[in-house]
Amino acid sequence: MNVQEILANLEAKHPGEKEFLQAVKEVLLCVEEVYNQHPEFEKARIIERMVEPDRIFTFRVTWVDDKGEVQNNIGYRVQFNNAIGPYKGGIRFHASVNLSILKFLGFEQTFKNALTTLPMGGAKGGSDFNPRGKSDAEIMRFCQAFVLELWRNLGPDRDVPAGDIGVGGREVGYMYGMYKKLARENTGTFTGKGLSFGGSRIRPEATGFGALYFVEDMLKDLNTTINGKTIAISGFGNVAWGAAKKATELGGKVVTISGPDGYIYDPAGLNDEKIDYMLELRASGNDVVAPYAEKFPGSKFVAGKKPWEVKVDIALPCATQNEVAKADAEALVKNDVLMVAEVSNMGCSAEAIDVFLAAKKPYAPGKAVNAGGVAVSGLEMSQDAEHLQWSAQEVDDKLHYIMHSIHEACVEHGREKDGYLNYMKGANIAGFMKVADAMLGQGII
Repeated sequence: MNVQEILANLEAKHPGEKEFLQAVKEVLLCVEEVYNQHPEFEKARIIERMVEPDRIFTFRVTWVDDKGEVQNNIGYRVQFNNAIGPYKGGIRFHASVNLSILKFLGFEQTFKNALTTLPMGGAKGGSDFNPRGKSDAEIMRFCQAFVLELWRNLGPDRDVPAGDIGVGGREVGYMYGMYKKLARENTGTFTGKGLSFGGSRIRPEATGFGALYFVEDMLKDLNTTINGKTIAISGFGNVAWGAAKKATELGGKVVTISGPDGYIYDPAGLNDEKIDYMLELRASGNDVVAPYAEKFPGSKFVAGKKPWEVKVDIALPCATQNEVAKADAEALVKNDVLMVAEVSNMGCSAEAIDVFLAAKKPYAPGKAVNAGGVAVSGLEMSQDAEHLQWSAQEVDDKLHYIMHSIHEACVEHGREKDGYLNYMKGANIAGFMKVADAMLGQGII
């Protein structure tokens, strides 16, 4: 495999898709050595097939706002790879959504889902619709219009969407309700549903909880524990909330959260009241964290900056892609951060990752760390198929096992000769090998 040649060809075909090309480059560089040990992969052109999605649906979504005015948005569904199971991946509603972002997310999802050990392929979807400031009725009408265009391509054994940025339980409920009416079936199909109609317990917390279970294993590898460690978290939505909740429960001290307006530094650390307030902030629809400093004396709001300048033991990006730039990584290393784990998808830029690897700082990619969310979605699919609902303890036990299995896979493929554990390499190789073997076994299709 010639990585540079493949990347050049891909860029020529898909110019300007920087997020997608970044995700592909990371994987190819990690798997190049092991790929070249398998001439059967090269003969079947596994890489060339794997870097192109199976299919992409692009469609117009027309809906009517509360003023009676007609609005138009663009909708997408990228069905990337179903070698190991039905397509599985979230739907994102955000003004920044474009095809490059969704292709990168679908590509990453393919390997993330493979790491969970569950039979799920990779997909992603979304729209440039911005739910901020919209009424419940407007969001319902948009969700229904979105599914009206997509529903024939979904199904419990075909493609099972979930939530993502801008899509929570409310939006999933509206979409699933419309899908169920059109398809005339009650087979689950969407995950992240309400508990009263097929949802799974601890699904809202799963990404954050799973991330901290992975972090616990990272710390064990360093012969230490999370107890008493200071933690910087970015974001303040469901993912950050789940991570803060579990980190605090395990004895860690979360000292930052952040939003588009800046970050909060709270040297006293978050407690139950402060963590609950994160959800209040999110529900307010203002998308800012500044009010936190007014409510909790002793905390400080820093406008227009990210929390990575704060000296902490553990950094957990929980917001969006490429949120940790090279300068942020250098600041974390200078402050002698113990480890970095991406809870957001591709939370660190390629240049930031290079800084962590050069400094031999344990860095774990989102496809491993945040797989708990889709893992519990996979467990929700199993519950729906059985027409059962498991207890929170059952789901949490299974989540714990899955995250530990992912960590073991990273150790197996990522330990270098000098003892350094390269989680990025380990996660990419483990996920790639599972998908590649499945593709090879199914012939040229």
